[in-house]
Amino acid sequence: MFANRRLEREVDALHAKLDLIMRHLGIEAPASAAPRAVPSVPHGDGMAEIDALLAQGKKIHAIKRYRELTGCGLKEAKDAVERRYPY
Repeated sequence: MFANRRLEREVDALHAKLDLIMRHLGIEAPASAAPRAVPSVPHGDGMAEIDALLAQGKKIHAIKRYRELTGCGLKEAKDAVERRYPY
């Protein structure tokens, strides 16, 4: 059950990345493709706030704030924060 949810989240994340690439290249999605919501990645002040939390050793707070800023799931936020500050 959990493996299926994880796979679904991974597929959704891949779809979001593909949508961003297609948008960047100016490629329109086929008419049969349903539009997907693409979570925004925090820029500027949002990432500065997350970096400040990480510098204070508040990794859980940084993950929570990342989720608030992007609307993504817990796993995606945790992975993104850990990529930013792996230790």
